[in-house]
Amino acid sequence: MKTLTLTKNKNRFFQGVDFLSYGLEIFGFIGWELLLTYVIEFNIYNCSDFTNYTALQTIIHWTLTCAVWIFGIWYVVREAAAKSDVDLYKNFKENSLLKGAKEMSVLQWVLLITGTVLCLISTWIDWNGSKVLAEIKSNGFLFPAQYFYYFVEVAMVLLIIVFGQYAFEKWFKNDKIPYGGILVALTWGLGHWLTKGSLGVGIYTAVGGFVFGGAYLLTNRNIKLSYLFLCIMFIL
Repeated sequence: MKTLTLTKNKNRFFQGVDFLSYGLEIFGFIGWELLLTYVIEFNIYNCSDFTNYTALQTIIHWTLTCAVWIFGIWYVVREAAAKSDVDLYKNFKENSLLKGAKEMSVLQWVLLITGTVLCLISTWIDWNGSKVLAEIKSNGFLFPAQYFYYFVEVAMVLLIIVFGQYAFEKWFKNDKIPYGGILVALTWGLGHWLTKGSLGVGIYTAVGGFVFGGAYLLTNRNIKLSYLFLCIMFIL
């Protein structure tokens, strides 16, 4: 299912630039959390280590982060719909989960499930067991708030993938390469490297982002189905 659509009144190069800018805008909204943590909250709480926040401070942090992220999703998707032929809200409404699953070939399912299983195994090894159970144990009653944060984060990552895919397809006329995953690897991976202070974490995140981009293509770019599998890969 190709996505090489024509946008309004621009040549292919500038159409690609527009789509790339939407993906980078989403990444910029993700970066809001850094400003919140290391500038605003640091000056209020005099604490730069998120793990030392009180329960109330943690909930406020996640709430403010998710509020800005959700606004970013609304703003950028709305901007893209107004300036191009890509309306992701419409795509989300019109393409059902079940229909998307039926349209996938056996090979697509095999590759998607294989990638998902590998992600889950990697997470299990990284967390020395179930990530979900570990999060419940460590966060207690904060667990639902944290996982809502994860759900919004996955949506942001998916949008970077989608817009990155559109951008590079405009430039290279190839819809088989997971360009969106490459963009996530470079942005999201770099972000984790800087915030976690670990190159290993950055590489691990970058590889995960590339796999996510592949999942988007394997689901025939069905937003609902892609989101479901990205949540499974990232959250579980």
